[in-house]
This record gives sequence, structure tokens and C-alpha cells, in this order.
Amino acid sequence: MSKILIIEDEVSIAELEHDYLEINGFTSDIATTGEDGLILAKKNSYDLILLDLMLPSIDGLQLCKELREFLDIPILMVTARKEDIDKIRGFDRGADDYIVKPFNPNELVARVKAHISRYNRLVNRHKDQEIIQIRGLTIDKDSHKILINGEEKIFTAKEFDLLTFFATNPNKVFSKEHLFERIWGFDSMGDITTVTVHIRKIREKIEEEPSHPQYIETIWGVGYRLRK
Repeated sequence: MSKILIIEDEVSIAELEHDYLEINGFTSDIATTGEDGLILAKKNSYDLILLDLMLPSIDGLQLCKELREFLDIPILMVTARKEDIDKIRGFDRGADDYIVKPFNPNELVARVKAHISRYNRLVNRHKDQEIIQIRGLTIDKDSHKILINGEEKIFTAKEFDLLTFFATNPNKVFSKEHLFERIWGFDSMGDITTVTVHIRKIREKIEEEPSHPQYIETIWGVGYRLRK
């Protein structure tokens, strides 16, 4: 049974999320502050986090950044804001998806199921051991590790999946739409903006000069490719 961490200061919304998740076979814990949410996330094992953007004391964006320092599970941001800049900031801090309040509880549950299913397919994928080596970049698909010049870098599940997709298809150009469909899937009901954000974050981890990438190149007006 999958377990969800709900970090939400509005008790009525937190209880609504809890009840609908329970009806659909999930268990969940509720934290009404960012500090309590961080404590629970470090103490317990969860399959997904529902994170409110507007929290007292520590806001959702900062908390998401701190959670990403030790977790790679899906984080679904719940927000009353509709502006694209807030979505971009959420993706930049490590959020996998977002849903805007007021939301349809059934849609929320559907997104939770989709993200957990996709994450489990990734981490539980049983393949023969395969190591991809491209110059100083090493991707160990079996152990789910990425090294740059021998130094291991921490990647979220989707960052790993995106970089591995590029590395297994070198020198091919892919549009943002294609990458979004391939990595996130249209069932995530997200935003292709996340592709740009994730590529920037990957560059920050693997490139000596992210503004002058030697691995993932931007092909203006077309998309991106990984140069072998």
C-alpha cells in the first residue's frame, strides 16, 4: 500500500486529500507546517509528497528544495497560484507536477496514481546491467547512478530518466513535446515547461559551464540533443 505525505496548513483541504486517498487505497500522514513535514519526510518512508505552496514560516518552494536534497520520490505541488512563473519556480525546486486549487479530488488521486506508477516502473525496472559512457559522463542504469569524471551526482528520478533517454539516443534531436510525452507522459497533465527546467538542472550537474553545454545542446527552434 502506497503512503503519501500531505503537507498542507489548511486542515479542511488536508483532510479532503486524506479522505480521497484513503478511499482509493492509500495511507497518508498530515503535516500542517513545513517544519513538521520535513521531520516526517526524514523519519518515515513515503511514495509521494503532496506539498502546498503557501505554508507558514517556511514556504513550499524552499521546502521542496530541502526535500530534494535527500528524496527523489515524486513531489506534487498544490497551489492557489496560476501564474507560469510560480510553476517554473516549483519545477526549478524539484517539483514533478502541480495542481491548482480548487481542484477536483478525483483528478488529484489520478495524478498521484500516475506519478507513483511511473516512478515505480523506473526504479523497479529489471534489466541486464548496462553502463553508458560518453566522455566524462557515466550512467549506470542497473545501480541508478550517474558520475561525472568519477564523481557521483545526485539526480531525481525524472532527471535520471531524461538524461538516460538522451544518452541512449545520442546525436538525435528531440522536441520538448516529444520529451514531455516520453518522460512524463500526457497522463501527468503537467506542463512542457518542466522539460526546460529539468534540462537546465541536468546541465548544472554535468556541465563544467552550463551556459556553454558540451553534452545536452539546444537546437534552436527544434529541441535538444545529447552530443556524443
